[in-house]
Amino acid sequence: MMTPAIRCTNLVKRYLGRPPVDAVRGLDLTVESGECFGLLGPNGAGKTTTIEMIEGLTDATSGEVEVFGLRWGRDDQAIKERLGISLQETKLSEKLLVRETVKLFRSFYRRGLEPDEVIRRVSLEEKAESRVGKLSGGQRQRLAVACALVGDPDLLLLDEPTSGLDPQSRRQLWDLIRDFRGRKRTVLLTTHYMDEAERLCDRVAVIDHGKVIALGSPRELITELGGEHVIEFSLEIGDVRPAPATAFLDGLPAVRTVRQEDDKYFLSVSEPHIALPAVLDRLQEGGQKLASLTTRHASLEDVFVTLTGRRLRDGDAPS
Repeated sequence: MMTPAIRCTNLVKRYLGRPPVDAVRGLDLTVESGECFGLLGPNGAGKTTTIEMIEGLTDATSGEVEVFGLRWGRDDQAIKERLGISLQETKLSEKLLVRETVKLFRSFYRRGLEPDEVIRRVSLEEKAESRVGKLSGGQRQRLAVACALVGDPDLLLLDEPTSGLDPQSRRQLWDLIRDFRGRKRTVLLTTHYMDEAERLCDRVAVIDHGKVIALGSPRELITELGGEHVIEFSLEIGDVRPAPATAFLDGLPAVRTVRQEDDKYFLSVSEPHIALPAVLDRLQEGGQKLASLTTRHASLEDVFVTLTGRRLRDGDAPS
């Protein structure tokens, strides 16, 4: 069997203070060679701290990190030669040209790719002689990925690579990640975007409060909800009349879980053609009138909310 690209065992990161803060609490994680793996979680969940320990930027308080069977503190140079890293915010010299920037990063590695080849891969040929300060946000992000690729890494670590980008720039970066993955290399990324994780990742780990609380392929995690479809509706309610609790929906056929967010109800269902008529009958029996109703396929966002009780972008603590 191939050596895993990443193995984290009982990983802990504690920041001293009054009181101390445990950003990562006994995290166990294995990323296999050749897969695209996603870390999902809200701000403050421990995603960035975890990825920084894997990158060697932050020392673990306790536990072990192995990268292709190598360990920080013993095999540092060998690990660095196999990593390509793109941080949440990559600060590059705005006065340098794009080609100069990629050449600079190529000089950090004993082996690697030709700068012009990498520039072509990230579709920045027309900007090769432009100064970094003149690039758009999407172009800067692609340049950051080019700097991560120029060492011809076996493992690409991307921390929220498409955050804040427009849809076209996001899709361009998705193509870059797919191309790298297609070369039998390994990708570890953190993301706030559920569609991104579902489209790109072979497996994902949901992290909350510094621990992995769910692990599997996107389809496996969605199936574990008990239903692959969601019925979402809201009711007509007077200004002073509160929304009824979810108990009035108990016992409906083909309905696996029920949750409520403000005035909206979300039902995870296995067979929508059975569940939907039952929901409508129950509402009619209770004298409730619909304000809105939609049905859709379940997503990783539904998995996350079911597991944690909050949406992925909730929270404002640093991660």
